[in-house]
Parts: sequence; structure tokens; C-alpha cells
Amino acid sequence: MHGRRYCEGHLARVAIGMAGGSAFASLAVAAAAVLAASPAAADEPRSATEPRLMMETGELTSVVDAFDEGDTFDLNFSFGFEHASKSAKIRRETYIAAPGLSTGGYTSNLLNVASYSEATSKFNMRLDVGLYRDLALYVRMPLILNHSRELTGLEGSEGHQSVVLAGAPGEQLFSLPFRSPNRSGIEYLAVGLDVNIMNQARDRTKPTWLFGVEGRFPVSEAMHACTESPKGGQVKCADPTDINRNGNADGGFEGSRTAQREPGISRGTIGLEVHTYLSKRIKYVEPYGGFKALFEFQQESSDYGLTDLQTSLVNHPPLVGNVMLGVMIIPWENREKFTGLTFDLRFTGEYHSEGRDYSELFDALGSSDAPTLRQPQWASFRKNDAYSVAACRGGDPRACAPSVIDQGSQRTYFTGLSDVQPFGSYRASASVTWRAAELVKFQLGAGFRHDQGHGIGGDQPCNSQYKDSLDAAGPCRRQNNDGTFSVTGSPNPNYRPTINAVGRRFYVNDSNTFDLFASGTFMF
Repeated sequence: MHGRRYCEGHLARVAIGMAGGSAFASLAVAAAAVLAASPAAADEPRSATEPRLMMETGELTSVVDAFDEGDTFDLNFSFGFEHASKSAKIRRETYIAAPGLSTGGYTSNLLNVASYSEATSKFNMRLDVGLYRDLALYVRMPLILNHSRELTGLEGSEGHQSVVLAGAPGEQLFSLPFRSPNRSGIEYLAVGLDVNIMNQARDRTKPTWLFGVEGRFPVSEAMHACTESPKGGQVKCADPTDINRNGNADGGFEGSRTAQREPGISRGTIGLEVHTYLSKRIKYVEPYGGFKALFEFQQESSDYGLTDLQTSLVNHPPLVGNVMLGVMIIPWENREKFTGLTFDLRFTGEYHSEGRDYSELFDALGSSDAPTLRQPQWASFRKNDAYSVAACRGGDPRACAPSVIDQGSQRTYFTGLSDVQPFGSYRASASVTWRAAELVKFQLGAGFRHDQGHGIGGDQPCNSQYKDSLDAAGPCRRQNNDGTFSVTGSPNPNYRPTINAVGRRFYVNDSNTFDLFASGTFMF
């Protein structure tokens, strides 16, 4: 472990001029005696066997190892607590001509809907095991102690719910205030490998370069859309195929999995994270930077499976990329007792690509009893045997559509997962690490994160990447001047006009998160 390895130093060199005579020599000897009696600075050795600096790498690029000279095996166990509090404003598109909204004929996204709040308390556990020099295996397990979500009125929106939460005529998507049930459990199990390609502790002329990969595996039930206050006769966590939300199979278009579910806590995905960091200690400071990318693959057993159809426009989780810059400051070290103090100042920029995700409205929309969200949609269309241009012009509406819904095809249900538009995030954090002894260290820190505004529910009615025959095109067609039709794509079965049509979509603004974290590490 690098915390036990130090670069060999030398005695401080004192140059004494010989041409100045014995007086200058006596003065030099006296000065050397004073320096030897005073406390040594971190880069001024006091003995021939003492290091010039504690040259171990910082927390970010430190890798436990094994089979080193004088250190056959290393093992670290870490535990920590983290609490995050998030707030955001939910707004919606509107064409209502009113002050602060729209001038009429123009769609804005300024209609106040709700104030969103979220709180998460988490207990983190991590085990690092050295495999060889600069190579380590680690296992992480975040245990969520409590995760809560709530929607309340925003600047009086609770008094106009029939407008701000309108679905189809006479329909309201959900009610304010809205509260999700508390969730808890193991978020995921992560297994990873870290390797130091270069290590300043071994070669002080080079920086420390870490590269690692991590797999994340769900071990708890995936999240399901739920409400803490269901209406009479309804259950808290109804299956998406349970149209009337009563927990029973009532036939019709309902599916066979209508029993009440648990709220769940995992994302229902398998994740692959790749990360690399570079640092270089220069006396009392160690600047660093790095990149990280997270790829997630949905599990068919989760709610992603209900919407995973060929013509779905977006049914994958977002890709998350991360760039990090920071500096560690080491103002004090006691090399004899292996103790020290490190301050870490860090800035992180993050990009979330478009993807189907658990948005701020996941529970509210997913547990809605609005028919436009509860009724199923079908995977494909079929030829309309009654289609006739002449009959349509003659006034028969049944003859106007070349294709109609094929109710024999697969049904798709709304789960609460939404097509979240791309956005960027910025986070600044500060922490302090106190190494209390050779084998123990503690960390305490805080952070602030801001998410850019972005849309919730960006599904489009047609997927232009798949163009079938006119018989299967459904609404994805364009009428030509001669009355015939051209195919523009295939219907997207996840498109719901009440939340996806222009003028009906939701947006997230002013999303801020404050977090506090503390951890302890025992090194063996």
C-alpha cells in the first residue's frame, strides 16, 4: 500500500565556504545546529533514513497492492455515510395566452406545475484487496437507508390542477400534493479492477496514472411506480398491466401480472463503468484530473422490458460521461507517526445523453389512473380492409385510414419511465481527509450539484428509422397531392399524446442537490 511506501531521502546539504576562515565555519556550524533542533518542514529531512516527502499517491489514484518488498499483502475496508437533498421545479409547455406564459399561437415551457423534493440517505461499504503490484480488486455495495420523493404546489399551481395537470378533456394526470413511498435496500453490487499504469511512489519523475473498470449488478428489485396515497379501491404499486389499479386480473386488455408490487430500489440495469485518473504530487499539492463513463444495459425482467419493441424510438438508459478536475492540498504531515491532513477541492462536469430513465415524475405519472396513460397501446398496425379514397371523399370516416391498430400484436403499457432529454450537470465539492494513524483514516466533505434544465417525455409519434408498408404505417404517413399516401416511419408504441405532444410536455428546471458525506478506512 502506498501509504506505507516512501521515497528515500538524504541529509540536508549545508554548504560552508572555506575561503571565509574559521569565523564563517563556526557560524555555519551554529546555523546547522539550530536547523537540527527546529521542527523539519515536509521537504526538509531530519535524518539520513527519513524521506524527503510522504510521496504516496492521493486518495483518488491510490491502489492497494501485494507482493511488494516488505509488504506482501494489503487489504482496505471502508465504510461511509452519505446524505443528499435535491430540489427542482417542474414546468410544462403551454399555449395559453396569459402574462408570463404565452402570447397565443406560441408554445412556451413556463407553466408552473410542481415543486419537487428528494432526499436520499446511503450507507456505503467497500473492500479493496491487493492482487499484485499496483493491481487491486474491489467490491462496493451502496445500501440505501431511505429514499423519498415529493411533489407540492409551485407558486399556487395546486389551485389550478385541472389546468396544469390536464390530460385528455376532463382528465387529470395526478394530484398535488403527491408523495412516493419510502424506498430502501441495496442499490447495486459493484465489482471492479484498478491498476496504476504509472506510479509516482515508484518513479518520482512520472505522475500516477490509474485505469479501472467496474461492473454493477442489481441484487434488489427494480423500482416500480408507486403512490403513497392511492384512491379508494386502488393499490399503492399497481402493475402497469393492471389498468384499473385494483390488484386483480379483470380481463379485457389487462395482463396476467396484476398483483401488487413492491416499490423497489435498483435501476433494473446492468452497468459498466470505465474510469481513468491522473495525478502528480508537487511538494504540498497534488493536482489531478480524469474521465469516467457509465454504460447501462436494461434487464428485460424490469419495466424496461414492457416497452422494448423494435419500433420504440428510445428504450435504453442514458449514457453518462464525466470529466473531473481537482487539487489535493497537504498542509501537514507527521512522517514518524504516519499521520497527515489532506484537503481536496474538486469540480466535476457530467453529460447525460437522451435515454429512458426514472425522472422526477416517474412515480406520479407511472401510478396515474388517467385512461390515456393506463390503456395499452399496440406494437403494430394492419391493413384497413375498408380503406378507399373514393369512399373517404364520399364521407365514410372508416375508409380514410389505410391502416388500423392490430389488436393481435403485442400490447405495451406505460410504466412511468420517460424519454428524458440530454442535459449537463456540474458539481463542486470539498473534503478533508485525516490520517489518524498508519492504518486508519477518516474523510468528511460536502458538495453542491446543479442540473441543467431538460425535458421529460420526449417521445415522438413515429420512428423514421423503420419504414414498413403503408398497411403498417398507421399515423406515420403523409398525404400526397393526388390523394395517395407516403410512409414517413413506423408508429412509436411508447408515444402518449397527453404527455409527449408539443404543448403537453413536462420540463425540469432549477435542479440543485446538496450532499454531505463521511467515511472511515481501515488498512491492513
